[in-house]
Amino acid sequence: MTELAALLQRARRAVFFGGAGVSTESNIPDFRSEDGLYQERRCPWPPEEMLSHDFFFAHTREFYAFYFARMIYPQARPNGAHRALAALEQAGILRAVVTQNIDGLHQAAGSRNVLELHGSVHRNFCVECGAPASLAEMMKWQGHVPRCSKCGGLLKPDVVLYGEPLDQQVVEKAVQALRAADLLIVGGTSLAVYPAAGLLQYFGGDRIVLLNRDATPYDSRADLVLRGPIGQTLHAAVREIGLVKE
Repeated sequence: MTELAALLQRARRAVFFGGAGVSTESNIPDFRSEDGLYQERRCPWPPEEMLSHDFFFAHTREFYAFYFARMIYPQARPNGAHRALAALEQAGILRAVVTQNIDGLHQAAGSRNVLELHGSVHRNFCVECGAPASLAEMMKWQGHVPRCSKCGGLLKPDVVLYGEPLDQQVVEKAVQALRAADLLIVGGTSLAVYPAAGLLQYFGGDRIVLLNRDATPYDSRADLVLRGPIGQTLHAAVREIGLVKE
């Protein structure tokens, strides 16, 4: 913990790259753990198929039944990791959060430069007229297929489904941030999801910290590897350098 705090204090252009494990302490399940989303066996289709572009349009009602039940957590609140990262950004240490998560908890904690590789449940749009819809509007449609209030067209979450490309503008901003970074903190991700995980090759600094429950392909390249809850770990490190009091 002391070593992590020291690395943070020396950093001037840190970037955080995170995945589903960042939000598990906010009671949002991850994907690949024992209780993760991909262990779902009650549906006739694998979760990976149900979260695909083709499935969304071919089986829209079934997609939304799964989506509302397993992908939306409107009561979730930021945990220690989200708050610590927001404090680091406010202190001028952290330049960007690059996240694979779609829950919006980084913004809720106060982070401003959040690059959402896989989109956000808080943004939705009509596939016919392009009109936006909020998460609150979508929640009113639970049990039904969400429809546009302007034209009646199908509403779609602005999240990257299997078979869809990442937003190139977001990718380019992430690459720029990683190239300019002097410290890379990777947390809560198995680094098994591509093309997102492939972005780490653009890191231009010389210090890598890995905060993850399980081993990752980058462990051998890291200067520091910490196991355990990310929220507790980051919060403790940020508290040690005086950015939070409790």
